[in-house]
Amino acid sequence: MMKRWIYASRNRGFTFIEIMLVVVIIGILMAVIVPRMSGRTRGAQASAAKMSIKGISTALGSFEVKAGRFPTSQEGLQALVTKPNGLNDDEWDGPYLSELPKDPWKEEFIYKSPGERNKDFDLVSKGPNKTEGDDDDIGNYSKDAPAAGDAGN
Repeated sequence: MMKRWIYASRNRGFTFIEIMLVVVIIGILMAVIVPRMSGRTRGAQASAAKMSIKGISTALGSFEVKAGRFPTSQEGLQALVTKPNGLNDDEWDGPYLSELPKDPWKEEFIYKSPGERNKDFDLVSKGPNKTEGDDDDIGNYSKDAPAAGDAGN
C-alpha cells in the first residue's frame, strides 16, 4: 500500500494554485528589482555622458592649442573630425576625434562657442528626455553657475 502512495505522488504534477503562487512571487520580485535596476542605468548613462563631455573637451583643448582658437559654433564638433575651411595645415593637427560623438541617448552633443555659461564653449547633452534646456541636461558647467555674461553682475 505504501509503495502505491509514493508512486502516485511522484506522478502528480503541480496544481494550478501552486503555479499561480510562483507567478505571483516572481511578479512581486520583478516589481521590486526592475525599478532599482533602471535607476542605476540612468545613473550610468549620466556618468557616461559626463565622461564623453570630458573627452570631447580635451579634444577641443588640443584643437585650441594648435589653431589658437576653439571651433566656432558654425564649425561645430565636426571641426574635430575634419579640417575646417579657413585653417591651414599648420593650424590643424587633426583629426582630434575619429567620429562625431553621440551621447548615451544617441543624440548629438550641443556645442556653442563662445558659450552662454562658459567663456570659451558650452558642451551639452540633452539628457534622457532628449530636450534642450531642461533640468536633466548634462554639460561642462555647474548647474548653479551663472551664465558667462552674468559673472560680473
